[in-house]
Amino acid sequence: MSRTADPGPAVVVITGVMASGKSTVAQGLAERLPRAVHVRGDVFRRMVVSGRAEMVPGAYEEALAQLRLRYRLSAMTADAYAGGGWTVVMQDVVLGEELAAYVERVRTRPLYVVVLAPEPRAVAEREAGRGKSGYGAGWTVESLDRVLREETPRIGLWLDTTGQSVEQTVDAVLAGLDRARVMDAAELC
Repeated sequence: MSRTADPGPAVVVITGVMASGKSTVAQGLAERLPRAVHVRGDVFRRMVVSGRAEMVPGAYEEALAQLRLRYRLSAMTADAYAGGGWTVVMQDVVLGEELAAYVERVRTRPLYVVVLAPEPRAVAEREAGRGKSGYGAGWTVESLDRVLREETPRIGLWLDTTGQSVEQTVDAVLAGLDRARVMDAAELC
């Protein structure tokens, strides 16, 4: 795909561990597309004013139910914007078995999945330089990286963005959209 690629009405999911660059890359990608929306999955978590259950290792049923509600809401929002003719760049931490479930939630096709997978040391450096802290509530960079690499199905385009600038990563996403495309079961037969 070219620098000014236009996938048309579609959904591009950008996922990875906390501090992997999802928000920045998603914003950069949306800015490079001619008609795009950036859906930030974490917005749905922050809408909960009271009773929020945080997703921590070994989280209980309520935290998982809230996480899945957040995913359902972001998928519905992405579908609604795509139905209106937009390219949607949706970013959130969607790891483990939840990635395959998220792909099923999104009805829009084409659907692209991009997994940002920088090395843990690069994530730790990025986390140290951020104004917010994603790690601490039971998660370490290494423990979440393990979930990414050992429990997340190899869906879409996986990019090691360790030494890349945002611009380089956006270029890699645009160049790899064909490999990021998620095929429906009917298309695979």
